[in-house]
Amino acid sequence: MNLRSDKTKKGITRAPHRSLMKAMGLTDEEISQPFVGVVNSWNEYVPGHIHLDKLAQSVKAGIRYAKCTPFEFHTIAICDGIAMGHEGMRYSLPSRETIADSIELQVQAHQMDALLLVPSCDKIIPGHLMASARLNIPTIAVTGGPMCPGFVNDSKVDLISLFEGVGRYNVNEISEDELKILENFACPGAGSCAGLFTANTMGCLTEALGMSLPGCGTALAVEAKKHRIAKESGMKIFDLISSDIKSRDILTYDAFENAIMVDMAIGGSTNTSLHIPAIAKECGIKLDLEIFDEISRKIPHIVSIRPGGSHFMEDLERAGGIQAVMSKLRTKLNLDVLTVTGETLGKNLEKFKIINPEKNKEVIRDLSKPYHKEGGIFVLKGNLAPDGSVVKVGAVNEKMLKFSGKAKVFDCEEDTNDAIVKRKIKAGDVVVIRYEGPKGGPGMREMLQATSALAGQGLIDNVALITDGRFSGGTRGLAIGHVSPEATEKGTIAIVKDGDVIEIDLEKRLLNLKISDDEIKERTKNLKSKKKILSGVLKRYAASVTSANTGAIFE
Repeated sequence: MNLRSDKTKKGITRAPHRSLMKAMGLTDEEISQPFVGVVNSWNEYVPGHIHLDKLAQSVKAGIRYAKCTPFEFHTIAICDGIAMGHEGMRYSLPSRETIADSIELQVQAHQMDALLLVPSCDKIIPGHLMASARLNIPTIAVTGGPMCPGFVNDSKVDLISLFEGVGRYNVNEISEDELKILENFACPGAGSCAGLFTANTMGCLTEALGMSLPGCGTALAVEAKKHRIAKESGMKIFDLISSDIKSRDILTYDAFENAIMVDMAIGGSTNTSLHIPAIAKECGIKLDLEIFDEISRKIPHIVSIRPGGSHFMEDLERAGGIQAVMSKLRTKLNLDVLTVTGETLGKNLEKFKIINPEKNKEVIRDLSKPYHKEGGIFVLKGNLAPDGSVVKVGAVNEKMLKFSGKAKVFDCEEDTNDAIVKRKIKAGDVVVIRYEGPKGGPGMREMLQATSALAGQGLIDNVALITDGRFSGGTRGLAIGHVSPEATEKGTIAIVKDGDVIEIDLEKRLLNLKISDDEIKERTKNLKSKKKILSGVLKRYAASVTSANTGAIFE
């Protein structure tokens, strides 16, 4: 078997290299075996990652069982929840590219033969998959898995309960003691926050892409099942190496279509419209924002999980997880795509059996009885978003599908949050948050604090929010993000004034500012640019990043 790693270890001229390997305690037999990089995003600051050190041990046990040699190294990982609502959130999306670059550097410098990815959470999973696509070597991902929900007052709760709890406290709906109880019990331990927010959406879509073993995406972080999957993934990597099955053999256009179909069926985070195109780009595949809308019109929304519904990720796991979802979608999916099992998606689904049929019927509906007849994400266009915007329609109250109101305009998230806390936002308002796009933020911050505060005040079904930034996967309500072009690029959102009427029609996919074309041109002509003084990572990021409708990628 010809190995990439032979360049670093084979022949007389590589005696110095082997000596350095032996300095780490490697034997001749270990050196002769395929080298597998175990890319771990473990750290001590992110609950979604706090357990990944142990999960990586299971991965490495499986790799050694398969007569390969594991080498663990780490990537950074930012917790969006902890970064939320302040300057720190500007660094979250840029970390995706840094993660991908760091993996490429480590793997290419040492010419590893294959990868076992052990990521969790929002930007980290996409960064790992982008690197895998870029490197195009045999790869299996073992995503970290969902957190269990917390339990307060005989009800399940999660992180969003806390964010909305702050809003409830600010309007004297709950006491400080009640908020403290939520704080103590909402997040009970390791894993990605318990609803279908961005982290768990990306874990699910990794499985849907065929890049992780069946069952991985929803296997809970704290359960032994996750460790069994980790060991099996390590054991399977040799088969991919010997069969020369590389990442791009799996990450095909049809596989990306499958992932978007699953995304629409489960009502995942709008952030997938950034991450899926970014991963596809690394494969040389162009995915326009329009494909999300095209597929949304064809795939019904059949799973309703927090924040849009009452179920949690553990319910989806008990109902059969992503394999069960894909079984329901079987007639729609591209079944001939290859997966990391070495077999096609169709073959995998033939082996799948539902062990909790009643839970399955409750959590994953049949295509004939969906929650919504169309998918969970809509792409809106109009004169306010000529290049597109996105909304998680599965988390929008049906009475808000058509909405018209007067704009209240803010040039940053902090001013918005301050206005909400001071009760300056009223029912019927359209809150516009701009200069928070990929370039303008920079970093395209998520606005979970704003939406959660409005929910806590009882306004989430009476107010619309629009931004060129992003909304968290945990956001509910009429929250429209990724407005493109962004304000910094002189998009229409930059010329909206307080009191302007904004019209939203989700069914027709429209987002319009109700002023004339001539007025838009006149305001744009007189628009003064707003430039921020930047340094370091954010300065480089703002200079390189493209628009949200292209995935906020680097050209």
